Amino acid sequence: MADPLRTSIDLPGFRHANPIPAAARIGPFLASGALTGRDPATGAMPPALDEQCAHVFGHVRALLAAAGGGPEHVLKLTFHLADPGDRAALNREWLAAFPDPAHRPARQVLAARLDGGALIHCDLLAVLPTPTA
Repeated sequence: MADPLRTSIDLPGFRHANPIPAAARIGPFLASGALTGRDPATGAMPPALDEQCAHVFGHVRALLAAAGGGPEHVLKLTFHLADPGDRAALNREWLAAFPDPAHRPARQVLAARLDGGALIHCDLLAVLPTPTA
């Protein structure tokens, strides 16, 4: 039986190996699964953290747009880094996405063992505007 409260959101060029959507929405709340640094055009995992970070933030923007929101609706982003001490690439993308220090979402960075060549994963929680009929 389908759940009428929850909507699954998938993104073109982004897939999980497991049978899960990129995100799910209930009412104004959007929660993502792991967003990786995979190139949406080729499906390849770039070897460099800079490229992976750029793709992660691209997936974040695409997901928010697909759900009817934007970066201003993000409440929290959690990043899982293979090397949590290497945050330069993450911080560059972070500052580009959220330039105003008075209006940045919460952020957490965790050390992680990632597979498939991934150097970064991200998940997010957003509060979106109510859709109009």
